[in-house]
Amino acid sequence: MKYYRLLIVIILLANCQNSKETKQDSKPKVEVPLVEVPQLNLEQANRLATLPIHCINTEYPNKLGQVLGGDDDLKSPKELHPAFYGCFDWHSAVHGHWSLVKLLKEFPELHQREDLIQKLISNISKENIEQEVVYFEGKHNTSYERTYGWAWLLKLAEELHTWNHPSARIMEENLQPLTNLIVERYLEFLPKLNYPIRVGEHPNTAFGLSFAYDYALALENVELQNMIDKRAKDFYLNDQNCPLEWEPSGFDFLSPCLEEAALMKRVLSKDEYLDWVNDFLPELNNKGFHIEVGKVSDRTDGKLVHLDGVNFSRAWSLNYIAKDLSEFNHLKNLANKHINYSLPSIVGDSYEGGHWLGSFAIFALNSINN
Repeated sequence: MKYYRLLIVIILLANCQNSKETKQDSKPKVEVPLVEVPQLNLEQANRLATLPIHCINTEYPNKLGQVLGGDDDLKSPKELHPAFYGCFDWHSAVHGHWSLVKLLKEFPELHQREDLIQKLISNISKENIEQEVVYFEGKHNTSYERTYGWAWLLKLAEELHTWNHPSARIMEENLQPLTNLIVERYLEFLPKLNYPIRVGEHPNTAFGLSFAYDYALALENVELQNMIDKRAKDFYLNDQNCPLEWEPSGFDFLSPCLEEAALMKRVLSKDEYLDWVNDFLPELNNKGFHIEVGKVSDRTDGKLVHLDGVNFSRAWSLNYIAKDLSEFNHLKNLANKHINYSLPSIVGDSYEGGHWLGSFAIFALNSINN
């Protein structure tokens, strides 16, 4: 008798639980509203081109980030870096040049096209690049711009290589000595780096490896590709549960979690990646996944405006993660939301953001359909 009573209780509890689950399953799913898809069209390209046009030959203000070995090192930015002296700092000058190359390549009808090409050729001249190499070979400069500036230099080299234009061949050849040096620096540095740098600013290892990997693929540099493949797996393959809720920090312009996820998408097979990312950022599988945009309180503050950068870099990482993976198509809408927040404010704003954010916006917009 006791057995039958117990059996009845178990059945009743099971039915109750099934009823609860059915009720929960019957709740309507929360739909994330679609946002407008931003466009990189000719009008937008001309608008964004004003930022690098304004800054690549603007010498001051300037942050050299220089280690002085003696009085002889005290020279003007243009003397030290005759190719990349503008845009406040060296790496911003480099990706300012990348921006113009990218826009000229994608939009043959860009305003002032021939003048811009001549300006680029004048800056990326054989003599200017030779002087840039001299600086990097200086005793105190072995770690200069490691690896953020290195990454953008290789992105510029990649863009020139893939642009089918006679002027691109001239600039690519002129840039080659510096390109070769940066590749050598990567190959020398990566085996010595025991731990990845997981910050949201310039030294972020995942960002530096992603751009270098793109270059290696485009130029078929197997040695660099294999080195990055190995080190990326050494650094990140066992990572789990990245604390995305900790982001962004107050000055971030990169997302440590999303940059890492985008890098590992490059070096893992599809099946490997789906297993890895499910452990690393399981919340991405949720169709309602959402992270709030980085909100900028003062765009005249050179550090606080970094959060516009985090919105653009989050967008290009989200789009890269979603590329060719239908499971993550919902991330594209979130990427668009991040771009739409920051894009209207960067043109006509203060130099603190204008000297670099155009490149981030162009790269983010270009990630939408690639």
